[in-house]
Amino acid sequence: MDTELLAPLDLAFWHLESAAHPMHLGALAVFEPAPSPEGEPGPDAEAVLALLGSRAAAVPRLRMRVRDVLLPVGGAAWFADPDFDVRRHVRRVRLTGAEAREENGGFTAGATRLAGELMERPLERGLPPWQMYLIDGVRGGPFAVLVKLHHALADGMRAVAIGSGIFDEIAAAGRPPDRRARPVPPRSWLPGPLALRRIEDLGRAFGVGASMVRASRLDPRGAPALTARSSGTRRLATADLDLDALRRIRRAAGGTVNDILLAVVAGALRRWMHERGDPPPGQDPRALVPVSRRRPGRAAAGGNLLSGYLLDLPVRDPDPWRRLGAVRAAMDRNKAAGPLRGAGAVAVLADQLPSLAHRFGAPLAGGAARMLFDVLVTSVPLPRSALSLGGCPLRAVYPMAPLARGQALAVALATYGGRVRVGLVADGEALPDLERLARCADEEVARLLALLPPAAALSPRPVERP
Repeated sequence: MDTELLAPLDLAFWHLESAAHPMHLGALAVFEPAPSPEGEPGPDAEAVLALLGSRAAAVPRLRMRVRDVLLPVGGAAWFADPDFDVRRHVRRVRLTGAEAREENGGFTAGATRLAGELMERPLERGLPPWQMYLIDGVRGGPFAVLVKLHHALADGMRAVAIGSGIFDEIAAAGRPPDRRARPVPPRSWLPGPLALRRIEDLGRAFGVGASMVRASRLDPRGAPALTARSSGTRRLATADLDLDALRRIRRAAGGTVNDILLAVVAGALRRWMHERGDPPPGQDPRALVPVSRRRPGRAAAGGNLLSGYLLDLPVRDPDPWRRLGAVRAAMDRNKAAGPLRGAGAVAVLADQLPSLAHRFGAPLAGGAARMLFDVLVTSVPLPRSALSLGGCPLRAVYPMAPLARGQALAVALATYGGRVRVGLVADGEALPDLERLARCADEEVARLLALLPPAAALSPRPVERP
């Protein structure tokens, strides 16, 4: 039977979970109907459901579940599930009434609402930790697929590699072999290359830990909604931003599109707080911005390979251009230091802890997350080519990040089809007006565009850095 030990960071995510705080990430993919040449509606729901099941079952990683092991003490491993049945994981849920129809965005709004309810439910830990839901309405109309993967199974890039197996283009091309982690050689304390590398890793982890202590905020004074006590409920909202508009802003302001998006998130939070009547926060909310440690061009090996940056989102500054300048300056500093240093590299620290520490220390670590950051903002890379399922074109993909204990909001962004799709996951009681925040993101892009000089699309404009 194939087995593979959970890496330390994967084990941390596994033990961070509780019934009220599920640790799965996800994506909501919306598909257009594809009529047949005869004019009949495209594949019916049962055919799509069967297609989803067959393609998911063909991904080896999705046939594995987690079990405890004797060694290392406190550890766990992936085992091929001898009783795997894809029907336990792939299910159909129907929308009815106005939500089932496409008029005025009814279907997407209904699918988003339903996905929020489904994201509340933890994955069954005795089974391979993933689920897919087919969400459909009227025959011949649009449909959606909600994918849920436990964070121990994959980070954002690996989740994309796994989830892409359901698409026609990936399935037709053949999947790359599912790469298992290579056996880890025994550690040596002799002064050889492996031991020296180990000493270097421990030194780096010590530096990250010290940075975390310095960066921790014992008295958070951010937005009240972002620091509210967790209820365990989930609410989803989506936004669609014009990629061409974001590029025009980047040409004028410099930096990267990701810098622009982070500034848009800051501006949207400010606008949203003002509309709610909330007083300005005592300090800017802090974002954790995950950074992949995977090398470009390398196969997406299993497990999590993450680091991160911490970024104070300048919501207290009323000027959009100064906000953008502040974000650029902060991200430039983060990049100059590198993703393996600083308090945001908490995942690097987790990689150096023994299995027993994760098993018993996860509840404490999960509760401490709110002292380090207020909101998660992550970008998820998607294939650039057009994708389909059963001949039905993919219209949009909205990624969804997990909420750590004590966190009320996570923002995930993905680019597809000339649009940046924003998936917002929130604690349902802390942020019942999440749709308003989603609308504020689009309004913030419009505001930045309105402030562009006439020739901004042709010549860069320097940004004053505070």
